[in-house]
Amino acid sequence: MVWLRLRKDGFMERTGLKQLEILYKVSHLAASHSGEISGFLDDTLKILETDMGIRIGTFTMKRPDGDEFAIAASIGLTLEEKEKGRYRLGEGITGRVAKTAKPIIIPDISKDSHFLGKARSGDSLSDTAFICVSIVHAKSVIGTMSIWCPTEAMEDLRSKERFLRLVANILAETVAAVREQAEERESLKRENELLRLQLKDHYALDKIIGRCGNMRVVFQQIAQVADSTANVLIRGESGTGKELVASAIHFNSDRKNNPFVAVNCAALPESLIESELFGHEKGAFTGAFKERSGRFAKANGGTIFLDEIGDIPLSVQVRLLRVLQERSYEPVGGDSTRRVNVRIVAATNKDLERAVAAGSFREDLFYRLNVFPIHLPPLRQRRSDIMLLADHFLQKYNDCYNKNIMRISTSAINMMMAYHWPGNVRELENCIERAVLTASDKVIHGYNLPPSLQTSNATHTELVPEDGVDLKAMVDSYEKEIIIDTLKKTRGNASAAAKLLKTTQRILNYRLRKLDITSTRYR
Repeated sequence: MVWLRLRKDGFMERTGLKQLEILYKVSHLAASHSGEISGFLDDTLKILETDMGIRIGTFTMKRPDGDEFAIAASIGLTLEEKEKGRYRLGEGITGRVAKTAKPIIIPDISKDSHFLGKARSGDSLSDTAFICVSIVHAKSVIGTMSIWCPTEAMEDLRSKERFLRLVANILAETVAAVREQAEERESLKRENELLRLQLKDHYALDKIIGRCGNMRVVFQQIAQVADSTANVLIRGESGTGKELVASAIHFNSDRKNNPFVAVNCAALPESLIESELFGHEKGAFTGAFKERSGRFAKANGGTIFLDEIGDIPLSVQVRLLRVLQERSYEPVGGDSTRRVNVRIVAATNKDLERAVAAGSFREDLFYRLNVFPIHLPPLRQRRSDIMLLADHFLQKYNDCYNKNIMRISTSAINMMMAYHWPGNVRELENCIERAVLTASDKVIHGYNLPPSLQTSNATHTELVPEDGVDLKAMVDSYEKEIIIDTLKKTRGNASAAAKLLKTTQRILNYRLRKLDITSTRYR
């Protein structure tokens, strides 16, 4: 609650109403923000700068690796001044606030020996007051908030200090949550790096993009099985990256210097698959004009990857079972036995258990292949990886087509996050490639995405709920998104944004007020 004393001139009434308006904006920002902590704090300072007239202000945050507090966001400071802003517990005014959690007001910093002036020199700041309050979460000080302002009556400085404490209380929960998310991301990153270091070669593992829990399990399983000789069965829908996992297993094993041979069993005609796998003798069948080595012979000493293993016919399954059991085979049309030292990694998007029950897949072969199963999740079950993958493919096709697309618009992100991705990662890659080719500026917009994303049931479910929607609210929301996207592009310059939107600055300013958009927030 903000307590106000009314003066005859109504000054305190106007100040109180302004402070309530600022608190509302800060609360709204805290409730909706999901980005980096520095961006969140910068946005808060911009609100104070615009609505309260603050010209110099800082947020310090406690470093996770010690008791030092460092400036995480600021206004009115140079980069060099910001870098100097580091305080140990008890050091200077900021350090004392961090240690005691009690606010401090310095009416004139040029006359106070405790003011260190690390981040801002006191020489040019005579007649300047300094107010510092703590940001407390779970009874621990996680940061501080400071402002420099003109020297004024102590009563007015205390009013500002009380107001800053209200702002700090609103921010505390969000700051703590954003910090925890950042620390969790760092922890996952360190864990993934540790798993990578457990593997001897990073060649193929670096090509697998993912940080979600399901993918962390996959990384762990690759690390566990890579150096063994166990047969691996990779299971998952089409487009989930099964060959990448097979490649990672091979290139992180002691066979990495020997061949890795991939065979798509579904792409080979039934009449040729035996010859393709095991080779044939000259004259074995019509068209066999000379002896030919098969894929197993080419993979000797290395790894053979049998993709779509569920599509091979029963006659070939028998021969494959013999290779697994005895490590030997005969070429088509030949009677001499060939020995082979090959590790088998197979993959399928079919339900092999059902195929075994139906008699179309041999049970003994299934158990031979299924020694170490790895399940790859579909993209719809790893939505937290969608933007990570999209950014990776954006960079890939920027390089491929010599483009310089900088980012993906909010509308395009919403469409990608709402889509159900039946084609999984392969479909996402194709989608980004198409968007890069069709983009006319440095941004991928919603209209650059394929029609399937723009008309998908999932997307429509997000935009138009079954119980209907307020059309005016939806139109205003879309207009607001377009204007904010343009302001981001022009770094908050409303005049430049009006030109890009082919409208007048007067009309744009009217829409900014109507939609409650502050252009200075996007500088």
